[in-house]
Amino acid sequence: MSAAAPVGTDGPDAPEPIPDFRGPYADGPPPEALRVDAPDLSVLGLAEIRRGAIIWWTLVSSIVSALLRRRWSLVRRRAADGWWDAASAGAVDAFERLGPAFVKLGQIMASSPGVFPAPLADACQRTLDEVPPFDRATARRIVEEDLGRPPEELFLAFDDEPLASASIGQVHACVLPDGREAVLKLQRPGIRALFTADLRIMWRIARLAERWDWLSSVDPVAIIEDSAEINFQELVPALEAKRQAEFRDKIGHFGDNENITAPEVYWDYCGPRTICMQRMTGTPLDGELMLRWGAKVWIESVCVHGPFHGDMHAGNIWFLPDGRASFLDFGIMGELTPEYREVIKDILYTCMIDGDFTRVARAYRKVGVFPDDVGSDEELGARLSMILGPMLRAGIGGMNLGEMMKMSIDLMDGYGAKGPRELVLIAKQLAYMERYAKGMAPDYRIIQDLYLIKNIFPDAVEAKAAESGIDVPV
Repeated sequence: MSAAAPVGTDGPDAPEPIPDFRGPYADGPPPEALRVDAPDLSVLGLAEIRRGAIIWWTLVSSIVSALLRRRWSLVRRRAADGWWDAASAGAVDAFERLGPAFVKLGQIMASSPGVFPAPLADACQRTLDEVPPFDRATARRIVEEDLGRPPEELFLAFDDEPLASASIGQVHACVLPDGREAVLKLQRPGIRALFTADLRIMWRIARLAERWDWLSSVDPVAIIEDSAEINFQELVPALEAKRQAEFRDKIGHFGDNENITAPEVYWDYCGPRTICMQRMTGTPLDGELMLRWGAKVWIESVCVHGPFHGDMHAGNIWFLPDGRASFLDFGIMGELTPEYREVIKDILYTCMIDGDFTRVARAYRKVGVFPDDVGSDEELGARLSMILGPMLRAGIGGMNLGEMMKMSIDLMDGYGAKGPRELVLIAKQLAYMERYAKGMAPDYRIIQDLYLIKNIFPDAVEAKAAESGIDVPV
């Protein structure tokens, strides 16, 4: 996707921008700017009570209004959706009015159609679209407060109209003094306080909802707690920028992956609520080859490098005019501990190389999933092989990596072990990639593609490829 050149600060009367400007994060963000300070969700104060009244009124009035509109449509003998459809549409109207935390809740519902009632999940699809931006005066004020200068003193051009807007913030195009095209990602003002109040209220509602049998299996409290953990990481722009920079720097670690990149972070123009980065133009993910490039880089980031992209939908991998592909939008990221990186590597090795589930049992034991009294690693490996082995060997119609990760999480839950939430994030990304693969290249199987792990297990991949008569791209 390409857009017009930035406007707003250029013109005959515009001042010359400072050529060697260095903002507050020019030498990298200070440690305190990287701290994720998630609030206690169990707290209930005056702010939450006031906000709760607004939420209740907005939900009730929006749903009643939607039902009345349907009633009027029936009176006029016009086609109309069912009552549940109308009520769900009204609830989503309320979500959009209530702001970012409820938009995020709608996105969770839209992405989990088998978990929530179908009319509600369908109605929530529109929360996946862009949300209304905040005004240009606010955007300019954030830039000046963060960087100490108004946009016209910092940039050759700054576009007052955002390129995109989301629940957390919005993106403005700009041109740096040296002519490089860039974008500024600005965080919405007041969003932390709003998120805090809304998530505390949602957490209490979730605790009540657990009493209903059909909702208790969904574990609504865990959904809200996981959402809070992710959201409050997203509210730390410096952490996002640091992880993005680390991800970009590690892409070429093995001397390949020259077809994949990510936007460079321009630290001179970053601040507490502002990320400045290289502007990318292109089109969303399209094609099996690009999917393989992106999947390989992503798996290497999970298993070897550290920070990995946590929102791998097609719109966040773009095909660039120069033939490369670029990752975009690093608002949601994860990072495994060294112990859990080894677990993922053992699962990949087993699924893609030799099918030895004793290795997986041993990996689970190391992180405390299996207690000492449930059998030896060999016995547990044999059980896992009986359950998973046939599906793994089932060919095109068999198991995929996303399902394997989901079963790993279920296995941990079954033994009362609590794995890091990054495991859920990994399973979700693998499911994304495998779903795209099914649409773009129905015969392509990530779980059988040795190219994806050739840098992680070079000797084993070389031997497996020779044994199977497979050519692995260099």
